[in-house]
Amino acid sequence: MSSDQAVRPGEAEALALDQADPGWRELFDIPPVDSGYYPEIAHFAGNSLGLRPKATRVELLEDLDSWGEWGAEGHFDAKRPWVDYHSLLTGPAARLVGALPAETVVMNSLTVNLHLLMVSFYRPAADRFKIVIEDSAFPSDSYAVRSQAAFHGYSPDDAVVRLRPRAGEDVLRTEDVVAALDSEVALVLLGGVNYLTGELMDIPAITAAGHAAGAVVGWDLAHAAGNVPLSLHDWDVDFAAWCSYKYLNSGPGSLAGAFVHERHLDAGLPRFEGWWSTAAASRFEMAPESRPPVSADAWQISNPPIFSMSPVRTSLEIFDEVGIEVLRERSLRLTAYLEKSLAGITPTRPLTVITPTDPARRGAQLSLRIGGGLKPKELAKKLRFEFGVIADTREPDVLRLAPVPLYSLYHDCWRVVEALAEVVPETA
Repeated sequence: MSSDQAVRPGEAEALALDQADPGWRELFDIPPVDSGYYPEIAHFAGNSLGLRPKATRVELLEDLDSWGEWGAEGHFDAKRPWVDYHSLLTGPAARLVGALPAETVVMNSLTVNLHLLMVSFYRPAADRFKIVIEDSAFPSDSYAVRSQAAFHGYSPDDAVVRLRPRAGEDVLRTEDVVAALDSEVALVLLGGVNYLTGELMDIPAITAAGHAAGAVVGWDLAHAAGNVPLSLHDWDVDFAAWCSYKYLNSGPGSLAGAFVHERHLDAGLPRFEGWWSTAAASRFEMAPESRPPVSADAWQISNPPIFSMSPVRTSLEIFDEVGIEVLRERSLRLTAYLEKSLAGITPTRPLTVITPTDPARRGAQLSLRIGGGLKPKELAKKLRFEFGVIADTREPDVLRLAPVPLYSLYHDCWRVVEALAEVVPETA
């Protein structure tokens, strides 16, 4: 907002909160608004694609220039040598998800990693073959588990158990998840934070219950990594995977992460292999058989794409510097402010928050169910082009708002609520 613009009703509180609790917005490139009252976008789609850190362009160009400067010798002589570039990401990624470095690797994309991990961890038998997911799982997870079941010769409709909330409710209850884990379940694979509702699952409780039932427990952390604190090692999670383009701000389609608990690293699990699956010390011996390390690196197949790893490394440095616990505290404050602000308009409009009201059961997201015959995509278009607010939608009736603690403002929260109040008519 420019200095000559009058402060609107309720706006002063948001501006004061931003002064007291500013976040780290200066580290990011904020898209401009091409027209309107405010010069910058209010970006609430960080749970879909995070904003670009300013350092990303500089450091990516450094890596790109190493190619021009060194040619093939850049594998060993570049400023950040390519041959072991992926190891620069291991420690920060491990710290972010509460893992040991040996349990963590950055590679591939999310669904590719899930498939590679299920090669090792989905080992169905005649009496134990089912896979438990949430009914509102992201489609790629649903497709992945159905294809895995079919690959092993099972009917996906019989093998895949889809958990639904109770009638009249929008989110799963932990006790209902636990009750579904019977002796036929081979694999539990749930989203740590549900992409649609923003519900944060009780990862340690469900993991323990899955193990008690004799199942393997894995987690899709696409909406949890960089959003909420995680302790994958201490929670005894068997495996996990996550992408890095949402809360991790590493760019569209950027590389993903994978976790394998240390107790499985030397367990002789079946695994697909390639050149990067063998230990670094033996990689250039060109031997016909792999000698995999006792680490998650053994799940790698191909040499890493350096120019895709570069933005991930830059982003992880920010998380290392700020700390996920600090981010979570600001996230709780920011999301609570958005929730309070929405409560001022939702009772008189066809807008219903379906995200849990308990802060401990949600991430940095509030999902709104849109009623009154309104189309979420049309609503999002109005928010964008009339008010400079970017939100995202999910069919058939959900608008998602993610106040990201690294760069979102309290003023952004005020803006989106003011915009919704203008574009969503009050009910009679």
